[in-house]
Amino acid sequence: MERLSGFDASFLYVESSDTPMHVCSLLELDTSTMPGGYTFDRLREALLQRIDALPEFREKVVDTVLNPDHPAWAEDDRFDIDRHLHRVAVPVPGGPREVAELCGQLASAPLDRGLPLWQMWVIEGLDGTDPRRGGRVAVLSKIHHAVIDGVSSAGLMSRLCSLAPDSQVPEPLSGAGEVSTLRLALGGAVNVATRPLQLAGLLSRTVWTAVDILRRMRAGRTMAAPFAAPATPFNAAVSGRRAVGFAELDLADVKSIAKRFTVTVNDVVLTLCSEVLRQYLIERDALPSASLIAAVPVSVHDRVRESGRNQTSVLFTRLETQLADPGERLRAVALDDSTAKEHSSSMDATLVMDWTRLMNHLVAAPMMYLYAHSPLSERPIHNLVISNVRGPTAPLYFLGSAITAMYPLGPIFHGAGLNITVLSHDTKLDVGIITCPDLVPDVWAMADGFSLALKHLLDAEPSAPS
Repeated sequence: MERLSGFDASFLYVESSDTPMHVCSLLELDTSTMPGGYTFDRLREALLQRIDALPEFREKVVDTVLNPDHPAWAEDDRFDIDRHLHRVAVPVPGGPREVAELCGQLASAPLDRGLPLWQMWVIEGLDGTDPRRGGRVAVLSKIHHAVIDGVSSAGLMSRLCSLAPDSQVPEPLSGAGEVSTLRLALGGAVNVATRPLQLAGLLSRTVWTAVDILRRMRAGRTMAAPFAAPATPFNAAVSGRRAVGFAELDLADVKSIAKRFTVTVNDVVLTLCSEVLRQYLIERDALPSASLIAAVPVSVHDRVRESGRNQTSVLFTRLETQLADPGERLRAVALDDSTAKEHSSSMDATLVMDWTRLMNHLVAAPMMYLYAHSPLSERPIHNLVISNVRGPTAPLYFLGSAITAMYPLGPIFHGAGLNITVLSHDTKLDVGIITCPDLVPDVWAMADGFSLALKHLLDAEPSAPS
């Protein structure tokens, strides 16, 4: 039996109709490469052939009222692909904004907890083309965060995608199997009975972490602090509505900026987001005098031996949005990012994950509700989430169709209603933005700002100002 880790289960506990905890990805596909030509039935059959290699797509969450611990994964013995794979047409003329509006509507609905926690929507009619005649389609996938994080999603994509349009079906992988509700409950009771022993060790590790943070604060070597972010229009309680925008940049341009300024590609990505956010807020007379702070997910798969599908930490870094000069801002962001990474790498990688073991839905859900409806939500933990994911370096094919774009879309939360995720793909950098339209009614103003932000950095002087 595979019981969810506390960290995995926390994404179920904090989920509500306003904060669905799934991760989305929008693929744009060139169907002219699909063997035999595209039809929806042919794509459905290609996906069905791979289901045996995708245990994440066959497993559902199982629980019982007698279980005091986290639920478990179990094989869905009534699995039906037609409950997960759907077909829809984008409204005419089928351009980027129409696709994005449709994706926002689809991203708004939580996944059915009684089924394996994923859906795919095949979107036809892009730019008015007919995919049966070599036109384009898009595929929006929705997978619950309890199922995957950034690293595990890459493994999942490697079984859905290939380096050639006519690749072989991957080998089957065994799943979680069946679950006895009695065993689930008894095992949960044993786990909960040992929690006081775990708590003593956790408290000691937490104290030492706090001492280290204080020591670093005196030396000026800490990352940005949570709850130090200034208020912005997108830092408030979110509704269940979602709006999506996306942008595409030349990866070679981003790398050239990184080389000229002797910084990392991630530093350039953070500064691009900083430039976009700064201009967006200036145009709305809402730019704070203090720097915006981003939460940046960091994989710790190589630092922990814990079970669970999510093995991620978070660092907080300043975006230096108060600085007007793009070159000066890039240098400052690079310094802040370096300090944050050094601080994050020195911290106990499993501390947060171990604390989540002690939580259940009776604790987590009320905590999130109280935060969202208390004065604390007016003091944001951070302003937004920014993720930079290293994607494939070679062209990929999804079920036979060439992938021309990959836009990742993460979840948003009460108090931080904006998520920007960037993914490098072949020669491009694809930017996915998701927000709540009640807080950001014009998400395309941000999306369209990325090309100008890139130009500003390309024109910026790499030498420090005198």
